[in-house]
Amino acid sequence: MTAAATPRAPIAVLGAGSWGTALAIQFARAGHGVRLWSRDAAALLRMGRERRNERYLPQATFPELLTVEPDLARCLQGARDAILVVPSHAFREVLGDVVRLVEPGTGIAWATKGFELATGLLPHQVARAVLGAHPNIAVLSGPTFAKEVGAGLPTAMTIASPDEAFAHRLAEDLSSEKFRAYTSTDIVGVETGGAVKNVLAVGAGLADGLGFGANTRIALITRGLAEMMRLGVALGARSETFMGLAGLGDLVLTCTDDQSRNRRFGLLLAGGMTPDAALRQIGQVVEGYPAARAVLEVARREGVSMPIVEGIHKTLYEGVPAAEVVRDLMTRPVRAEVDRSGEPPTRASQRSPRRPCRR
Repeated sequence: MTAAATPRAPIAVLGAGSWGTALAIQFARAGHGVRLWSRDAAALLRMGRERRNERYLPQATFPELLTVEPDLARCLQGARDAILVVPSHAFREVLGDVVRLVEPGTGIAWATKGFELATGLLPHQVARAVLGAHPNIAVLSGPTFAKEVGAGLPTAMTIASPDEAFAHRLAEDLSSEKFRAYTSTDIVGVETGGAVKNVLAVGAGLADGLGFGANTRIALITRGLAEMMRLGVALGARSETFMGLAGLGDLVLTCTDDQSRNRRFGLLLAGGMTPDAALRQIGQVVEGYPAARAVLEVARREGVSMPIVEGIHKTLYEGVPAAEVVRDLMTRPVRAEVDRSGEPPTRASQRSPRRPCRR
């Protein structure tokens, strides 16, 4: 799709970090009027004057169709869609602000990744709790680094929604010659992939920082994918979703490239930093750190075996050395890689089928 010459219905992007800024730029490049909002009004107005986000995405110039709006009500006024790009811990609060201001019929989507720590809910479940039976909701996810999207490098991602038509509309709105969005109706699978991959990326950084090598990294990615799939299927996802962009694609990206904050966090820990010091040095949210706790709690609730995630949790929160975790993983009893049903073995498979995660 090529960018249109005239503005279309405005899109409100809520959150002006690196990824929120990159998405706002991409929607504008694809021909949409975009309003970018942030709680930091002073920083937002500075972006408007400088026509760039100097702190998070300094190389990317704002297109003409992108404007900044520090007032949330004005940002949402007349917007066809609102796209939330905020950390998981802020998602419920910002969504609550949006629901009080948004006009009927406005689509609501998000690029937030991770289970809510206090409840173990996925973002779409939080959205249902806050929004009720809002007709148009969706998640945007996949292997995307903000810097590369800002630079206009070819990128692909997934948009998942229970409403296939809404996902398709958003994909059309976002796609251009350098950006391609695919659609899915498996919102549970797409969100589970986005939550679990952040934890595994921390583990990949730890392993590489300790010099464990390429064999270790690929074993972590492959067996981590099996854990991701087990949890997702237990929650009601389709297994094939995890072989796509929002599963395997996002997992490989964040485990292998140092643009990933989660991977860098693991590298810094391997170098001897404390978690607090590593977080200060990175200077942005590292979702994999709290996600290690949230994912493990959900896995235990569902009776799903996730030994790699459990090992990462031990290193992050219990002070167990990563080398000891690797030794314990490597000396577990020998087992089949895949059971005869075609799914990775899981304790959940020994129980009666669970009710799928409510979409």
